[in-house]
Amino acid sequence: MRIIIAGAGLGGLTAGLALLKQGFQVRILEQATVLKEVGAGIQLGPNAVHVLYALGLQDDLNAKACEPSAKIVRLWNTGQTWNLFNLGDVSRELYGYPYLTVHRADLHEAIAAGVLREDPQALVLGAKFVRYEQHGNGVSVHTADGRCFEGDILIGADGVHSQVRSQLFGSDSPRFSGLVAWRGVIEADKLPEHLRHPYGVNWVGPGAHVIHYPLRAFKLVNFVAAVERSDWQVESWTERGTVEECLTDLKGWHEDVHTLVRATDVPYKWALMVRDPMERWSDGRVSLLGDACHPTLPFLAQGAGMALEDGYILARALRDHADAPEQALLRYEEARKDRTAGVVNGSNANAKRFHNRELAHPEGAEAYVNREWQEERIKERYEWLFTYDVETVPI
Repeated sequence: MRIIIAGAGLGGLTAGLALLKQGFQVRILEQATVLKEVGAGIQLGPNAVHVLYALGLQDDLNAKACEPSAKIVRLWNTGQTWNLFNLGDVSRELYGYPYLTVHRADLHEAIAAGVLREDPQALVLGAKFVRYEQHGNGVSVHTADGRCFEGDILIGADGVHSQVRSQLFGSDSPRFSGLVAWRGVIEADKLPEHLRHPYGVNWVGPGAHVIHYPLRAFKLVNFVAAVERSDWQVESWTERGTVEECLTDLKGWHEDVHTLVRATDVPYKWALMVRDPMERWSDGRVSLLGDACHPTLPFLAQGAGMALEDGYILARALRDHADAPEQALLRYEEARKDRTAGVVNGSNANAKRFHNRELAHPEGAEAYVNREWQEERIKERYEWLFTYDVETVPI
């Protein structure tokens, strides 16, 4: 079977690698002429790490990722600290795989290397998807430079602004969440020692929250802040802001947070948009994957994880139903819809949880954090995510 994937992001590359390992012919069409990933850090729960290890990327990943020893919550103004849950060895013990933090570019490079080891011809650069046609037993995919690729299946892994999705179902209509996110990557040696500890840290406060964690062998620190404001609605990862504007958005926050902001060379900002879970992903021999079909707010740290899982489950579905590709795509879709919708809805709920007005004052904040981050509540929110097994889940 010949499978065409539009988009060589994390999801498209993972799907391509999983399909190549099942023996399919794969062509991943990428509009960029040089393969590189923009962005900053991402968190990989043990469910996502499971996918990468199952695809033989353990050594590639471990060479680039960090394994934080714990996750902690801190209060926005006083810095009061609560232990959220242990990671590291505990994650391996409970779920079989570590919890890792990694620069998106490093992860992208590792998966791409895996693809190219399987088939150096699988990745086609400078091939911007324009449109497709379904016919009889296949799909014709046209690119902006006039080329036409023939395949049996087309997978749209072309991100939140997916052109494949637009042709399948028309343009989407996202709603502004009321949140603007700031992000930056900081050289760790610019920070005092207590901000370089190997932890994932989640600062919570009324109307905003801040996250930071280590990257690239603890040489870098990833910084993200999400703030409630309505005057910026550009959904782009490459819009530059200023340190001064970011500090203004976090006025009154703990000095540690301001230290992180001031150590960021270039803070980027983007508007966070909300899209409802889609009822359908597939039509005939065309389907979607990752942000093209279930974009989510980044408040469960599972956006990348869901794309990786999609890719692995897609390959299993096509392997098991290779004689009925359209049926295989429907099986894939049904296997993934409820889980990805749960992530979208859970991320929306966390946005409210992280920004609750009870956090405004220390006395109310302590009761709120003790209630919302008690062990049983944490298990409810994360256990179902971390225990998912891409190799055995029914399709």
